Amino acid sequence: MKKEFKTRMTSPSRRDFIRKSSLVGVAATLGTAPRVVGAVTAPQKPKSVGPIVISSRNGSDSVLKAMEIIQSGADALDAVVAGVNLVEEDPNDTSVGYGGLPNADGIVQLDAAVMHGPTGRAGSVACIEGIKYPSKIAQLVLERTDHVNLVGKGAQEFAVMHGYPVENLLTEKARKLWVRWRETLSSKDEYLPPHDPSEKDIGSLYDPVKRHWGTIHCSAIDLAGNISSVTTTSGLAFKIPGRVGDSPIIGAGLYCDNEVGAAGSTGRGEANLENLASFLIVERMREGDTPEAACLYACQRIADHTRVGHLLDDNGRPNFNVQFYALNAQGEVGGAEIWGGKGKFAAANADGGFLVDLAALYTR
Repeated sequence: MKKEFKTRMTSPSRRDFIRKSSLVGVAATLGTAPRVVGAVTAPQKPKSVGPIVISSRNGSDSVLKAMEIIQSGADALDAVVAGVNLVEEDPNDTSVGYGGLPNADGIVQLDAAVMHGPTGRAGSVACIEGIKYPSKIAQLVLERTDHVNLVGKGAQEFAVMHGYPVENLLTEKARKLWVRWRETLSSKDEYLPPHDPSEKDIGSLYDPVKRHWGTIHCSAIDLAGNISSVTTTSGLAFKIPGRVGDSPIIGAGLYCDNEVGAAGSTGRGEANLENLASFLIVERMREGDTPEAACLYACQRIADHTRVGHLLDDNGRPNFNVQFYALNAQGEVGGAEIWGGKGKFAAANADGGFLVDLAALYTR
């Protein structure tokens, strides 16, 4: 039974939302059968606080899909992967999967990762080409291998072995945008000349109008109180071929601990990679931070560690953005971004979908 996403674009107050989150799932069944992942049986968790799903803003349909699947009794991992599949297959979303903007050579290279709270296992793929649903392949890496990450041709061959076709993922819309980028190239790209760390006038212009960042992250708590996460992306538009962002890196693009909570990210992947911010957020929640406070802490960590001139504005602050989304094991949710003031993320509980405000480290 699919619920319509509320279109009023209004968010509940933090107090009301936390209160509602703590009440959902009261009638959930504690005796849900354990999920089997490969040969590993997921242990039962002795509490039930779900269901709740969160996602980056582009996942307003994804959270509803994931919630629908969770309500049928499914494991949170299956639910969040099915949720982001809606974006991966959408040719109009140029940041994820089919239709994603290509690298500098016009080739769509995708990254994705999943993490399963009950077993503590993870799977990911990076620089995979021609496979429309990289999140599904990441789940297969988790379930059908003893590895965590497969990349490039090996990841593609693994997908083909499991019955996934190789397809052309470059849509006409994305191709035209790539051609326009090639026709307007300047010295502002990812290849840096020898330079002093304080030098400012080099490298990419981190103007969202000029460069395209995009990803979808989704985390959920299911009816048994178990937590899982997924992040999937086509990465930075027109990136150097072979570039891997934070999305497929466990601890950066996402992290999940069944006893604590989960976190994920969108935005400048390099900043997240250098700070392993999703892992940091979960550890801050372990120490007692709310999800929002933990996300703000990660934003501050990135700001404190950004020291090279071309990544700083005139006031010494990061000139790029990163967003974080988190939930804890009690069903509370929150998020934050480096630059904001009006940002929101998508969520859904047993009553339907809604938007939640992102806290901001800085506002313009």
